[in-house]
Amino acid sequence: MTDTHTITVASVAVDTRHWIGGERVASAGTFTDVSPIDGAALGEISRGTASEAAAVVAAAKAAFPAWAATPPAERARLLHAIADGVEKRLEELAIVETTDNGALLRSHRRGVMPRVAHNFRFFADRLLQLGHEEFETRGHTNHVSWDPAGPCVLITPWNAPLMLATWKVAPALAAGNTVILKPAEWSPLTASLLADIAAEAGLPAGVLNVVQGLGSEIGDVLTSHPDVRRISFTGSVPTARRISASAAANLTPLSLELGGKSPLLVFADADLDLAVDLAVEQYDNAGQVCLAGTRLLVEESIAEEFTRRFTEKASRLVQGDPRDEATDIGPNIHPRQLEKIDGFVRRAVAAGARAVIGGHRKDDRFYAPTLLTDVAQDSEIVQEEVFGPVLTLQTFGTEEEAVRLANDTRFGLAATLATGDHQRAERVTARLVAGTVWVNCFFVRDLQAPFGGSRHSGVGREGGDWSFDFYCDLKNTVTAPEGWKDHG
Repeated sequence: MTDTHTITVASVAVDTRHWIGGERVASAGTFTDVSPIDGAALGEISRGTASEAAAVVAAAKAAFPAWAATPPAERARLLHAIADGVEKRLEELAIVETTDNGALLRSHRRGVMPRVAHNFRFFADRLLQLGHEEFETRGHTNHVSWDPAGPCVLITPWNAPLMLATWKVAPALAAGNTVILKPAEWSPLTASLLADIAAEAGLPAGVLNVVQGLGSEIGDVLTSHPDVRRISFTGSVPTARRISASAAANLTPLSLELGGKSPLLVFADADLDLAVDLAVEQYDNAGQVCLAGTRLLVEESIAEEFTRRFTEKASRLVQGDPRDEATDIGPNIHPRQLEKIDGFVRRAVAAGARAVIGGHRKDDRFYAPTLLTDVAQDSEIVQEEVFGPVLTLQTFGTEEEAVRLANDTRFGLAATLATGDHQRAERVTARLVAGTVWVNCFFVRDLQAPFGGSRHSGVGREGGDWSFDFYCDLKNTVTAPEGWKDHG
């Protein structure tokens, strides 16, 4: 392709137009997509507005009846075909996404893109396992069915664009819904490639649509549209509030996976090397992970030794070009995000925090891995999500204090616990407010498990059958044992 709507990223052609109703559609306006690797402009992306929003909802609505009536086995076959397409183009997807959002190429190759394909395969297979449950009530038969809900708007973030998009797209399609995918404007490119892959796999026109745009310019129209039946969003709390208000008029069901300020609790009986490894792992993806355990809570008796080992290990992390195999931490996504991170740290230091390591930006792309101590529990740096390579360290003296500190924020997305005492692990995890708790491990996620957050970290759960609960309208049909006429 050589037209003006195609850009080339590392020899991969990417169409910059929307994908609506099985066709490429350009907008009058555009926005510039910039690579965080070097700040270079990758190209001009079609900038959707109200007119594109109306068109994409109409396309999804028109395609819905036929897709909803498609037998589950055929829907599953098409999802597997999409997974085949992802695997066929895995290297292209990996390099485009690395260029677009700055995450490590080695991670995209070995973990992220294989997981993208797995998302489609898992929900394709799970669809065929959905039980049409029947049970008796005073001789009457109850029959439970999972009915497709309708057009779904899926709004996804920039930190793991394709993986988090397909975590939503796959179950929504499997359930028999049509999809409108709105990727983040800082990392839109692999969503466009996904549209190509789905079309090549034979997905009918209008079943998967992709629209790009800047925040509320297109998002408000999509989330307030009366023909939209489900909205799933991953992102910030302020944006979630806006989406919730927009959806309220139509009582559109929402699934919201929001921010986190997760604790990582280290008890004196923990394997200290393991605990340090878990803590340093929180710098993954330049700290741009909603699940990251950014609040290190360490028992007083081991705090000094823990800090010494942590500092030694963190100092060996390599920041640089994410395409280089030796790199551990790539750049932060955007200069605005870097400025936000730096603002958090500068205010914390001004309020009395001490930077054990880091505490400064290295240039206009990288923020140095940072550990702050001497922080107050009610301080901004402890209470608010930074979304960068910034950790805080606080100490505790008792198990009771550890739990109190862990739960003392408005968030409740995840928690990580390092301990050698099985009974302690059971006691503490039972009291932690979190959607996911990891014990002596981190970031182990099975698609069968529910995923989501408590408090301001989200509404609802997705994953496994919980995804189908959200993307379907469950129906119970109760049939009397008598009253049938013989038509034979």
